[in-house]
Amino acid sequence: MKASRPRVLGQRASFWVSAGVVTHIFWTSAAPAMTYRLYAEQWHLTPTVTTGIFAVYPIIVVAVLVGFGDLSDHIGRRLVMLLGLGASLIGTLLFAVAPGVLWLFAGRALTGIGVGLTAGTATAALVDFSTEGQSQRAASVTPAAQAFGFTGALLLGGALTQYAPWPTHLGFWLLFALIALLFAATWFLPRRPGGPAGGPASGRWRPKSPAIPAGLGSTFALSASAVTTAYTHGVLILSVGGQVGHDLVGSSNALVNGAALSLFAITSGMVGISARGLRPRWAMLCGAIASVASMGLLALSVARQGLPIFLAATTIAGIGYSLLVLGGLALLGGAVQERQRGGVLSALYLFAYLSLGIVALGLGVVATERGLGLAVDLGAAAITALSLGTIGLLALQRMHVRQVPAAPFCGEGCGQSA
Repeated sequence: MKASRPRVLGQRASFWVSAGVVTHIFWTSAAPAMTYRLYAEQWHLTPTVTTGIFAVYPIIVVAVLVGFGDLSDHIGRRLVMLLGLGASLIGTLLFAVAPGVLWLFAGRALTGIGVGLTAGTATAALVDFSTEGQSQRAASVTPAAQAFGFTGALLLGGALTQYAPWPTHLGFWLLFALIALLFAATWFLPRRPGGPAGGPASGRWRPKSPAIPAGLGSTFALSASAVTTAYTHGVLILSVGGQVGHDLVGSSNALVNGAALSLFAITSGMVGISARGLRPRWAMLCGAIASVASMGLLALSVARQGLPIFLAATTIAGIGYSLLVLGGLALLGGAVQERQRGGVLSALYLFAYLSLGIVALGLGVVATERGLGLAVDLGAAAITALSLGTIGLLALQRMHVRQVPAAPFCGEGCGQSA
């Protein structure tokens, strides 16, 4: 009697389960956004401590990416995503039962491990499970999945914080249940290492920093600049966004503040889906310009204490975020080989999360010593500088392409007009 073969999901279902893992990354990241103010009131925490709780997450993510960024290229996407989801599950449980601030740091560290393991892996899996030549589809679904995670955390988090019992716990129990379901679905992904199309990367795996393949340097630099700029928005939206809405804009309702911040996510998701046909470099250029405009409006909303300006700022920031991520991932995803994809995308996220952690810690210190208003202004200036840097890289690469001399021989058809 033959043993029954284990059930394995098909390519299409595997694609959407991988998108669910991307969604978990951003739901997990944004989950505490509406509760930081409550923690501060309940345990008398300074802004340095609350932003420290936020910042320990990207710092741990970076540490995991440095040592384990290409792990999924060797042992398979499925196993690494299961390990990451397991860490996120335990971290979320610590938040759900936390009796004190040290539990929050421990929970944040574990979710950082989970995200560090799944960030590059899940993005690579989306490309792996796309149909041939459809890496652009994976690039457009990524910001949409991120947006769904953001929106769930901010809208549901705001509603539960404002109107439900146990405002600092119930939202995390909901997230715990969702991650448990996702873990169960991930269990049935294909078991073959290195993605669905082939075997593992050559050589025995050992912990090492993600490496950039030869010839990919300029493409990686541009993609990393765009995605890093996008992710740094998370400091102002997730770390201090709820506090900005409450203290500086003057909205005391957690659901209203969550809805305001969720405009960032909703807009980014809609743009990610509708702009999938946009060329990567045009997407990055438009995204960088939108980011500059949104940061100006954010600073103005704090100065004027205007909720409508704050809403406009978060909406346009969502546009900028989505276009930057879409362009950066599409450009890089189409240029890297499958067996190097997990490591290269992990290197990309390493820069993004490193910037996120550094800016979060810096703004926390400034907010404690000099006030939240100055911290927001400095954060907006940092994101503006990163956006301008992305525009500068786009211009430099365009100039380089124009200056490259034509090949001395071009075969049949040389000399014909274009």
